[in-house]
Order: sequence, then structure tokens, then C-alpha cells
Amino acid sequence: MGALERVWNQQQANRATRLGRARGILADGLSGKVCATGRIADLLHAILEPGDRVCIEGNNQKQADFLAKALAALDPGRVNRLHILQSVIALPEHLDVFERGIADRLDFSFSGPQAARLARLAGSGKLNIGAIHTYLELFSRYFIDLTPRVSLIVAEAADRNGNLYTGPNTEDTPAIVEATAFKGGIVIAQVNRIEDTLPRVDIPADWVDFVVQSPAPYYIEPLFTRDPAQISEIQILMAMMAIKGIYAEYQVERLNHGIGFDTAAIELLLPTYAESLGLRGKIARYWALNPHPALIPAIEAGFVESVHSFGSELGMEEYIRARPDIFFVGPDGSMRSNRALCQAAGHYACDMFIGSTLQIDLQGNSSTATLGRVAGFGGAPNMGSDARGRRHVSPAWLKAGRQARDGKNLIPRGQKLVVQMVETFREHMQPAFVERLDAWELAEQANMAIPPVMIYGDDVTHVLTEEGIANLLLCRSDEEREQAIRGVAGYTPVGLARDKRAVENLRDRGIIRRAEDLGIDKRQATRDLLAAKNMKELVHASGGLYNPPKRFRNW
Repeated sequence: MGALERVWNQQQANRATRLGRARGILADGLSGKVCATGRIADLLHAILEPGDRVCIEGNNQKQADFLAKALAALDPGRVNRLHILQSVIALPEHLDVFERGIADRLDFSFSGPQAARLARLAGSGKLNIGAIHTYLELFSRYFIDLTPRVSLIVAEAADRNGNLYTGPNTEDTPAIVEATAFKGGIVIAQVNRIEDTLPRVDIPADWVDFVVQSPAPYYIEPLFTRDPAQISEIQILMAMMAIKGIYAEYQVERLNHGIGFDTAAIELLLPTYAESLGLRGKIARYWALNPHPALIPAIEAGFVESVHSFGSELGMEEYIRARPDIFFVGPDGSMRSNRALCQAAGHYACDMFIGSTLQIDLQGNSSTATLGRVAGFGGAPNMGSDARGRRHVSPAWLKAGRQARDGKNLIPRGQKLVVQMVETFREHMQPAFVERLDAWELAEQANMAIPPVMIYGDDVTHVLTEEGIANLLLCRSDEEREQAIRGVAGYTPVGLARDKRAVENLRDRGIIRRAEDLGIDKRQATRDLLAAKNMKELVHASGGLYNPPKRFRNW
């Protein structure tokens, strides 16, 4: 008798075994695909096996929090050695699974509020980091070598057949479900409610194995809301320099903004300062961006023509419903976001990314991973990197490419604008500019093969601070890049170590430009320029359609 024939459907056979086990254990706790809320632990114990790759839907906004808590409460004697795949580590339960020995390996993108605890667990050996990914990179690996065996997802509602309605916060759900359902995996969804008829079907029932109604609506973070009352005059000055020195000069029409007060200031200066420069219809028309409330005045003023979103934002639902020409809205009236497709749009279809960071070194490398905090990067590395596969042209892309290649014997091509916009000192007077990133030491502590850099210096085209703009595209040597960065680093140790003569030479050549070089009167950088100075004025600008979360209602 020859060698045993290979079995080609082991994953499907294993899936059938797990499903049969669950049905047998749950019995009357299961009605079709709907699992009784109180039986969720029984379901997870039946479905999960030691060593499984488990994807928990934890985005930087919506969270499968009920399922995450249930997973963290399982018996580690029965369920252990799990390999967790997760966009964002946001809740304590996301790390409780490592504390309790239920999981021991993690691949993720961002850890924000849990960054310090994650660093401690990694240092103690309870948590092994596979890699810190960008969002798009992690989603891609779901379809290659990190395919989930079990996925715990979240949706707004389900019908009794298992069809899901995700509402405005679709986010990661399609990528997670498709990778799991079409590779013999199991999908379990927590929903806020179970209805007879859904507003629309975002995930078909054939892709979903179990549905459980959570005791409370899933947690969602209003991550992109910034109170204009907290925007400083320094940030307004920087926004003026950004608009006049970068947006206008490159005719930037398609872009992505990072999170923060710096970029919120730019959004709120579009209808005032940018309008005074005659820039409406010439800049900031097409966006890959969550529905930032700070963008409302610019939308109302006719600056913004289209916004495709990674996720949604609490309180913006009715405003979005009333502006379907701007947002991607379904026949039901609610927006559909998609983090994977919006990341792809931000990488390939946008001409510029502008965002902030915690540390920048002398080569322009930047990182939000600092000592004692493994924060990750989310989507910034996709937004903030030159798309080498891009082939379509735009004025901004071509001009940046010409500047980067001037005087070099290189074939013509464009380049994406990548702007790092930071104040020279961060909170607690920590300098944003450093000789050496903390990322090097973090890599040693966590046994990483490479330091966790968010945006590499060779992708950064401009560094913008309250001191001015350093245009790195125009630099012709590493020494010039270093002095250009030192030249806008202000009174930080890095800035004070600049070669004054070299910096003045760079200024003469237009590589460094101060506010006065751009014709900007610093005395005009006041809060009077903001199109909305507080949350109440944002509500007024929206015609009463914007409904801020309670913690932002201060009137």
C-alpha cells in the first residue's frame, strides 16, 4: 500500500467539529445562530482550542467589548496559548488574557491607552509581540499567514438569520470576516440588538456563525473630536504656515489629516484664513478622513467636496445623513466606513499626509513609541509613506517629485508630501526633537529585530514647527537635512546645537522658511481666525445637526 493520501479539507472538518461541539453543549441556549447572552462562556469554551489565532475586533473606535470580557474570563486550563490578532489594544480586557495565561502572543497596530501596561507585560515575558503593524499591513496578513481561526466581531444589529448591519462604524469588520469565513474559520458577532428587518445588510449571514446580543451597547470612542476652545495661538500660527507654505504652494487637493489640535486648527482656518488667500476650490477638496467635527465649517463654506472615512464619529450621524453629497452614505441614510479601503485610499490616492508625533531624530525618523510605552502606529505609516506603486499624476505629486530629483540623473516621478507638524516641546516640556529615538532602546528591551519607527525619515518631506518649515525635499545631503531639522527645532538641545551659519544659508535658499519669510504676520495668529471657537459654535455651524458627546457639552 502506498503512502497515505493527503486530506485536503482539514480546516473545514475541524470547523464542523467545533460547530457540532458548540451546538451539542448549548442545546436550548442556541436559537438558529443566536446564542443566549448568558451562555457566551459556554460557546467560547466549545469553539476555541489551545493555540488558536483569535482576532478580536478592537478598532481605535468601536470595540467588541462584551466578547473581549468573556474571553478574558475563560478557564486558562481549557483555553490557552492563544495568538491574538487585533488592530487596537484599547481595553483592560485586551491585556487581561495575557495576565491570566489565556493568550501569549500578539500581533497588533496600536495600543494607545494600554501602551504602558503592554510594555510591562512584554518585558515580563507574559506577552510576545509578533510585530507592530500598520492597519493595512495587519489586514493584509489576515489573508496570507495570519489568518484568524476564530474572529470575535461587533455590529450594530443582526437579524435572526445572522445578517449584520454595521451602521456608520463598519471599520475593520469586512476584512476580518472575509479572511476568517473563507478559510474555514468561525465568526462570532456581538450586536446591540436583534431585529426582524435591517436597514441594510453589511455582512451576509453566510459569513457569520453565531450572534449574541450584548447586555449594553458596544463601547465606542469619539477619538477624532477636538474642542476648538483648546486650540492655542501657537497652533494657529503653525496652521497658517501649513496653509500658505505647503497647501497653497503644492495645490494640495487630496489629503489625510492626523489626529490632534494641530490639524484641527488647519481645518478651522480653511473658511477664514485660506478663504482670504483665495484658496477655496484650489486646496483640500478630497479627503480620506473620519468625519471630524472640526471640518464642519469648511464643509459648509464649500471647501470640502468629498470625504471617505476609516470609521465614524459619535454625534456626527445626523450631520452625515444630511450631507450625502460629501460622505459615503447608503440608501438607509447612514454612512458606511471601511478602514481597509480608506487606508488604501490614503496611501495611493492622497497627495499629502500631515500629522504629529512624539519624537523626531536628526534624519527625520519619527515615532510614538517611547520608553515604557509601546503605543504602535495605527495607520500613520500607510498615510505617511511614499506610495512607490503610484502611477497617476497630480500637481502636488509632480512638484514634490521634481524638487526631490532636481539636479539628479533620475527618471521623472512624483512623490507624496509627508509633513510632520509638531511643537518643539511636548507636554511636560519634553523635547520633540532628539538625537536618538527611544525606539532603539525599546527594541532592545522587547527583543525586536528593528526599532519601532512610525514614519521613516526618507519619506518625510517637511517638518513644521512654530519656528518655521523645513523643506527636506530641497536638501542635497544628509548634512543639509540634519541642519534643516535643527533649524526648526527651536530651543530644544537639538535646536541649540545647530550650525547657525549653515541654517542661515538654508534659509537663504528657501529650505527653511520662517513665518515672516512666508509673509505671515504673527500678530494675526489669534483665536479670532478660528471658524468656530468652541463646541457650541460647531453645533451652530452644522445647523444644529451635530450632537457632541456629553463630555464635550460645556454650555
